[in-house]
Amino acid sequence: MTPTPDVPPNDEPPPVKNLEFKAALLLVVMVLLVAGSALYVMFARGVFEPTQRLVLISDDSEGVVVGMDMTFAGFAIGRVARIELADDGNVRILVDVPRKDAKWLRTSSIFTMERGLVGGTRIRAFSGVLDDPPLEDGAERTVLRGDTAAEIPKLAANMREVLENLAALTAADGAVAGTLGGVQATAERLKGPHGGLGVLMGNDEDAKKLVLTIDRTNALLLRADVLTRRLDSLAANADRQVFGQGGGPGEAGLVGDVRLTVREVNGLLAEARTSLRKVDAVLVEVQGIAGNTREATSDLGYLRGEVESSLRKVDAMINDIHRKWPFARDPEIKLP
Repeated sequence: MTPTPDVPPNDEPPPVKNLEFKAALLLVVMVLLVAGSALYVMFARGVFEPTQRLVLISDDSEGVVVGMDMTFAGFAIGRVARIELADDGNVRILVDVPRKDAKWLRTSSIFTMERGLVGGTRIRAFSGVLDDPPLEDGAERTVLRGDTAAEIPKLAANMREVLENLAALTAADGAVAGTLGGVQATAERLKGPHGGLGVLMGNDEDAKKLVLTIDRTNALLLRADVLTRRLDSLAANADRQVFGQGGGPGEAGLVGDVRLTVREVNGLLAEARTSLRKVDAVLVEVQGIAGNTREATSDLGYLRGEVESSLRKVDAMINDIHRKWPFARDPEIKLP
């Protein structure tokens, strides 16, 4: 008799009920989760938020990509929605700015596009005066570009020019070598007999002339000192003679004599004033006498007229007598 082999036990799990339905339900849930996540991300990114359009115009859009942010004071207030090339060859960068952040943009705002050595291109907005009117929807503004990498060739050219100038200055026949040679010659002349004076004058002859001039000036100063002392002595003598300062007990000085003379003159003037007053009185009397004389003269004139009339009558009478008495030779009539 052959033994029958043992049948191994069955380890397979039992079949799941409604497996297809559950798989379909899982797929639907996953799709909903992905869609919800996408919607959440879009909502978080402000896709459904009301925005206004800002157009930035530039001559080059290198480094600018769709979706990059526009910042204000370090905060993102806008996003690049589209980049297009205009008919005039300029680049139009369309930026969407949320309504709640549009308050930071004013009509006087300035927009820049910077590109540094490290990092990508950045678009920034600057508003200096927040009291200006707000920026309208669809406004077009020219963006200012600042490219650090573009300045490197110019900086390299400037550095090359500086190095060439420096090499020319430090050459054997350059200005620095000539200046150092002049400094060395000046140092040698400073060690000479005239020192710094020879350096200032340029040659030894002029330095000698200057030294001689200084010596003569010192001699003139000594003479001037002696002359000053003499003048002081003369001034002292003049003070003594004029003001009587420093003299003996009997010396009053010229001023004292003048004072005495003035006093005497004042006395004489007082006497002359008294005499003049007396003369004024005499003149008053003389004026009275002259008035009387004038009256007497008028009376004498009248008297003279009468005398002349009498004389004419006597002359007429004598002529009449001569005519009536012809024998008389020497007629003489004595008047009383």
